[in-house]
Amino acid sequence: MCWRVVDEGLIGRGELLLSLDFLESYVLELSVLNCGKVGGPYRVTYMYVVFLAVVRYLFGMPYRQLEGFTRALHRLIPRLPPVDYSWVRRRILRLDLRPYMSLSGYDGPVSIAVDSSGVRVCRCGGWVERVYGGRKRYIKIHFAVDINTTKEVISMDVTTDDVHDSEVLPRLLKDASRNRDVIEAFMDGAYDTRGSYILLKGMGVGPIIKPRANARTDRGPPERRISAAILKMFGGRGWSMFMGYGRRWAVETAFSTYKRLYVKENRKHRKRAKSKSIHIQHTNKHACEIRSDKQKKDPER
Repeated sequence: MCWRVVDEGLIGRGELLLSLDFLESYVLELSVLNCGKVGGPYRVTYMYVVFLAVVRYLFGMPYRQLEGFTRALHRLIPRLPPVDYSWVRRRILRLDLRPYMSLSGYDGPVSIAVDSSGVRVCRCGGWVERVYGGRKRYIKIHFAVDINTTKEVISMDVTTDDVHDSEVLPRLLKDASRNRDVIEAFMDGAYDTRGSYILLKGMGVGPIIKPRANARTDRGPPERRISAAILKMFGGRGWSMFMGYGRRWAVETAFSTYKRLYVKENRKHRKRAKSKSIHIQHTNKHACEIRSDKQKKDPER
């Protein structure tokens, strides 16, 4: 491993995330927005709102502090106007981000790993709920990760904690198939249901799902019966080695990277705001990975 290349890749993340390249086309973008507009002209461009969203979620900056940040930025760069915190909040929540549009150019068949992880929700009244018998709530993020080639997150979803993993699987597979040619899917026991096997078979995806310890070999889909028979014959460790189940840990690495880059708590109150913040954070994470890959291929960039 070349540590110089690794260092440059990590340094390049900051260059990308806090890039001011949008300033080069700021005037042109404003002129396009205001062309034929009736009423007051636009003063803020879409890319400036994206930049402010990156700053907010990268540094965990509240909206009022973000307004102060725009005032300081306006003193340095007069063409960038200061914005009101309530206005920029509405604009950030309406951003239409597409993190999968900039995936690497690989378009061959891939194997994916699917899993979910919880993110704590910190909100007012939570302490009262815990003290007086209320259940502590959290939200779940679901990832589908390419485990063979790029290790990219090619599909994701956000749900509340009362939604079972298997219920989200159809949406994840649909999005993943739109971005890649999926031929295999690795999943843990949470997806060990008849519906999961039927869905994967209908989409032409090979299921590698860990069966339960007491799984029966005389009923269920044929793929599950074979998997359960291998489990009973070789045990859990033997089943994992035979099926190559260890590759599923790529999705755990993706969750670890995401939680190390960003806070583990989500302070949003509404599900739409929670989902939008996680999608923006994931977009930042994916941009970091793309930048690191470019630095590895071309250290002099």
